[in-house]
Amino acid sequence: MPAQPPADALRLSWEQLDALVERLAEEVMRLEPNAQPEAILAVSRGGLVPGAMLAYRMGQRDLLVAVAEHYDESGRRENATLIRMPPDEALRGRRILIVDEVWESGRTLQRVAEAAEAVGAAVRIAVLHYKPSQSETTRTPDHYAETAAGWVIYPYKGGE
Repeated sequence: MPAQPPADALRLSWEQLDALVERLAEEVMRLEPNAQPEAILAVSRGGLVPGAMLAYRMGQRDLLVAVAEHYDESGRRENATLIRMPPDEALRGRRILIVDEVWESGRTLQRVAEAAEAVGAAVRIAVLHYKPSQSETTRTPDHYAETAAGWVIYPYKGGE
């Protein structure tokens, strides 16, 4: 398990989470019709709730899941390992919006995006929180609700 959050961590309420999802939905829905996502790919586990909320907001029924792990058995952060992606035919030739709760190093989302692109998907990435000072990739999220610097605790994570 990851380390305990610091006392000054940002603790979001469900109402705050809903407002962030609404902000993301509005931004994505401003895209041209030929750029609108055909499916949402939520990154488990942190992206499952925001991905589902975003799907409801956008009227998107095709909600896919990618499973990635980035902590070893002792709770230390390591490079993201993709455990499971949707079948290639669910991604190939489609516009996919990859959703996660936070962009820290960016390695997990980059890994998921590369896997989807490798089978022919056109991807965009959306996160609730973008932490640019912690990013370790040249890629950046296409959409984010707000920036953050410190630890963020989402209401569905039970206090971490």
